[in-house]
Amino acid sequence: MDSLDGRWTVFQRRLGGSVNFYRPWDQYKTGFGFAVGEYWLGLDTLSHLTLRKKYELLVDMEDFEGGKVFARYSSFSVDPEASGFTLHVSGFTDGGAGDSMSNHNGQKFSTFDKDQDTSHNNCARTYLGGFWYNDCHRANPNGVYIWGADDTIFAIGVNWFTWKGYNYSLKSISMKVRPVQ
Repeated sequence: MDSLDGRWTVFQRRLGGSVNFYRPWDQYKTGFGFAVGEYWLGLDTLSHLTLRKKYELLVDMEDFEGGKVFARYSSFSVDPEASGFTLHVSGFTDGGAGDSMSNHNGQKFSTFDKDQDTSHNNCARTYLGGFWYNDCHRANPNGVYIWGADDTIFAIGVNWFTWKGYNYSLKSISMKVRPVQ
């Protein structure tokens, strides 16, 4: 990807709702979807990739009105499965999106069939996705693909709270990493 000087490895992409992201643990572990479209690279691969050297994270987003923003983090890694695929993210730089990821720092990955969040509820089941849920989320990039604003639903869409709140589902979002230069 050519965002911010290129050389990024995309590990998550939503852009039209063609792939269902409400999936079990084993599929988030190994990956699913199609690299040219919507997909999840896989937690095993992401962990192996980010533990070898220092990586940074870029999250690009677009709304249905044509607005484009990003959030960038200077440090990003995911621990191996034995540690629950714990997320480590820090060093936020605002590209208009605000910081919805730092709340998830230090969290284990959760799916509807493997609840590892800090809530008394299963956040993955409640918010229909798989992610590094805390209690429960400020970002839900793997939620249900819904077209834009909908006040009848709460926080189940492709959300980035600090940009559009909980009742707006984004048109597209991609999460990508690259080695720190």
